[in-house]
Amino acid sequence: MYNDLINGKAKLAVIGLGYVGLPIALEFAKKISVIGFDINEERVKMMKKGIDPSNELVAEDFMGTDILFTHKVEDLRKAKFFIVAVPTPVDVHKVPDLTPVLSASRSIGKVLKKGDYVVYESTVYPGCTEEDCLPILEELSGLKLGKDFKIGYSPERINPGDKEHTLAKIKKVVSGSDKESAEVIAKVYEIVVQAGVYKAQSIKVAEAAKIIENTQRDLNIALMNELSKIFDKMNINTWDVLDAAGTKWNFLKFTPGLVGGHCIGVDPYYLTYKAIGLGYKPEVILSGRRINDSMGEYVAKNVVQRLIKKGKVIGKSKVLVMGATFKENVSDIRNSKVADVIEELKSYSINVEVTDAYADSDELKHEYGFGLVKKIGKGYDAVIVAVGHKEYQNFDEKYFKSILPKDGIVVDLKGMYRGKIKNLEYWSL
Repeated sequence: MYNDLINGKAKLAVIGLGYVGLPIALEFAKKISVIGFDINEERVKMMKKGIDPSNELVAEDFMGTDILFTHKVEDLRKAKFFIVAVPTPVDVHKVPDLTPVLSASRSIGKVLKKGDYVVYESTVYPGCTEEDCLPILEELSGLKLGKDFKIGYSPERINPGDKEHTLAKIKKVVSGSDKESAEVIAKVYEIVVQAGVYKAQSIKVAEAAKIIENTQRDLNIALMNELSKIFDKMNINTWDVLDAAGTKWNFLKFTPGLVGGHCIGVDPYYLTYKAIGLGYKPEVILSGRRINDSMGEYVAKNVVQRLIKKGKVIGKSKVLVMGATFKENVSDIRNSKVADVIEELKSYSINVEVTDAYADSDELKHEYGFGLVKKIGKGYDAVIVAVGHKEYQNFDEKYFKSILPKDGIVVDLKGMYRGKIKNLEYWSL
């Protein structure tokens, strides 16, 4: 397989060309022949023009690559090594939505041939690849695992907006349905991963490794969020506490904040869903999720209480929210918890205006029911800086005074202006 890919006798296909799939496809396409498949025809048209719909990559990243972008399943017949990188969200009830990964499995099952490899990168619960996806591959192809084709799992580790920890620079965990497939899959990924690969003992181990990476972060952030609530009642600044505690060599410096996005705020639910199905109800993980999911409401209520203390008529108050994406310096709005803050503020009939340096207004309107103002106004009763975009980091008190009254409130969820706001009321997590 490796030799055929290197020598151009076989093609590699990447199914799902979002934040994860497109960088993988282009990285491989610098070395071997690639088919990039996405069901969204409009996105495919953009990529054919060298445009990344996710706004993560630039035109130069498409240059010097051997890649066919397509939305046609039939084009996948030319591939022998398949990588599945579709999203795996949760629904409104926090139940894993496997629709994209199962749909991708159906597409591959229709074109699967003897000798082919299928590797899943999408985040799933341990067992999903072999228990949910494999049966679809076998049923639609009429082939049998081991005898006719091989499968594997290699968790994605791409961090949107991070130009330092890129695909090539992060060690890749790989696994296969048997020892031979693990070796082959490792060798294929070594074509593009300079940092090397780690062969997990099994597919389930690799799936579990991915799920706990983000579950661990989620729990640590939940702890910080709970501490911030406690310290707020003590009139202690959480960021000051973290600075002091961080002087110890083994202190893990996590920070409080809104936990959204398509990884940290989602992945733990895949693990808890599987655990509950096996008869075990997780306590610590779900507790952490409850804390983090409640932070948008907590922030909004805190703002409302501060406005009331200043004698503001809540129904006539005007609040500016700066930042709507799930994290700084990206355009991704998926599972943004800023939307929770805005929704809660609006439930009090507060006039909320939103601005963002990266997000698309129409996309926000479609996803959450609010858009962006074209120009930041004046006379806001409070400003909530919800996302630490680099465009916001150098704001000073003079700037905030220009858009707030003398009794205005600056809410700094990222702790960026600590020590800079002297005369206006200041609050941070």
